[in-house]
Amino acid sequence: MTNGEQPLSSAYTDWDAAAPTFDDEPDHGLRDPEVRRAWADRLASWLPARAGDVLDVGCGTGSLSLLAAEQGHRVTGVDLSPAMVERARAKLAGRDAVFLVGDAAAPPVGEDRFDVVLVRHVLWTQADPARVLRHWVGLLRPGGRLVLVEGVWGTVSPVGIPADRLTGLLAPLTGDARVERLSDDARLWGRTVTDERYAVVAVP
Repeated sequence: MTNGEQPLSSAYTDWDAAAPTFDDEPDHGLRDPEVRRAWADRLASWLPARAGDVLDVGCGTGSLSLLAAEQGHRVTGVDLSPAMVERARAKLAGRDAVFLVGDAAAPPVGEDRFDVVLVRHVLWTQADPARVLRHWVGLLRPGGRLVLVEGVWGTVSPVGIPADRLTGLLAPLTGDARVERLSDDARLWGRTVTDERYAVVAVP
């Protein structure tokens, strides 16, 4: 993600170079207590009440991973950027968490399976999102869930993935997919936003 409301295409972003300032965005670093509480509350509603194994795909500097760990979950984070992974490891030092450098489309987790696959602002960057969703579903244990935070950013040349398209892609893969609109909760973003931002919680 970038400064401002519109993320850059991952094809044009040097995420290692972006890592030192990545947490400056309110919804990235979660440094503001109100923003942090807003994301913690949402995450608690999306994740299982009991402790479980969470795969944070495209984890960045690990801010959501940290919230999940604080709520008692065991976290595996994956990001393509070694610099992001280094910061995530430092942020969660001493926690029940491991961070791996790897491709979001095919996380390098071997035979491990998870209770939750958590993904924020990653699917829209994928050339074949239907294939990637199938792979992520395959990483879930029986009864597991996908938690996908996505949106559409910009007005002149918008980027992202609309909620109706995402739920359409999920329809053949899941028995239940709930859409939660996030645009109207300024606490999540540290400012008022007018574009489409949402979460989908899907159970295969």
